[in-house]
Amino acid sequence: MEDLFKIFYTFCLLFFSMKGISQQTRIRNNYSTETGIPHLKIERQMIYRPDSAWMYSHHASIAHFKDRFIAIWSNGLIGEDQPGQRVVFATSKDFFHWSKPKVLANPSLFKNDTLNILTAAGFHQFHDTLVAYYGEYSPHKTNTHLWAKVSTDGEHWSAAKDMHVPVNPNHGPEKIASDRLIISGNFTFPYTDDYRGLSGWKMSSFYADSLYKEDNPATFYAPAAKNNLPPLCEGSFFQTDDGVIHMLLRVTGKGWKGRLWLTESKDNGVHWSFPVETGFTDNDSKFHFGRLPGKRFYYVGIPDTLHHYARTPLVLSLSTDGKLFGQNYIIADQPYTLKKEGLYKGGQYGYPHTIIYNGYMYVIISRQKEAIEVIRFKLNQLKENRKD
Repeated sequence: MEDLFKIFYTFCLLFFSMKGISQQTRIRNNYSTETGIPHLKIERQMIYRPDSAWMYSHHASIAHFKDRFIAIWSNGLIGEDQPGQRVVFATSKDFFHWSKPKVLANPSLFKNDTLNILTAAGFHQFHDTLVAYYGEYSPHKTNTHLWAKVSTDGEHWSAAKDMHVPVNPNHGPEKIASDRLIISGNFTFPYTDDYRGLSGWKMSSFYADSLYKEDNPATFYAPAAKNNLPPLCEGSFFQTDDGVIHMLLRVTGKGWKGRLWLTESKDNGVHWSFPVETGFTDNDSKFHFGRLPGKRFYYVGIPDTLHHYARTPLVLSLSTDGKLFGQNYIIADQPYTLKKEGLYKGGQYGYPHTIIYNGYMYVIISRQKEAIEVIRFKLNQLKENRKD
């Protein structure tokens, strides 16, 4: 009976996705090379650059809370996602001067003298409270938990709160038009109607529930293979005025062909369409979508396909309709020199996250998965009269 259900479920996904495939694949960009693309006037500041210890830094997010900026990131001893990886934060009141990193959370013990792994997972604000999220899983990529800590001053944090969902997020909760909060995971997109983002989380995915138990950096391969899909992971979404949520997905590993994939929801994130390939180029990295105050949609990421995994240049692309992202700007392309080799360390501009604040866009990134940098630029540089 279970096998029959799986067949029926897959058929339904394929049928309904084919009905909408022409609409879905209209989402595309027109980036080719850096040549001829204008460079934004930017200001930049290195938040963290290690000397001789805690040499891995990645998965950064930024928020502005009350009177300060707050940055959060994953911080490991040498390489990526190894036992003992912790989550740290730093603060600044003026963008240019940042505090030394402080520990937000240390991993719990897995077994004997081996620690679990923590991954920074972004922020959510409500009223006078800031919530910081992080995922935790074992060295075997099992027993995934999402945790949260809350603060009213950006310096002192509560005890960890269990969110009761087995997901390691790509981005922190983001609000849709209905005020529902949605987390972008790899292939799961938990949602809640608790405005605080602290309870009521429910799992959702384009995969059948029977195909997964948790969502972390190792679990997206198996359900993709069973559905004859490339390895889909690390989503980011935007919502158009018709209420449709467009979740773009990275493809990695041997499945990388230089394009993002797409799943959509028309019921506020409860159900998602079967993924399809888009015409949006990608370098094999995390990215971030959002919306400007003037209602244009934006993408910040690495659309270059000529230098796989180099993760440069860092590009801003704009769209008026959420279909063609045809107005491009170079945010940054200067190289960073790695101090110490480590597992999977590399990529000039890794895993951008963005916020809009006081007439600026702020972009936080990792540099070669070692240092953390923040960049800002004035939004008035982004011309309104250019065709997308």
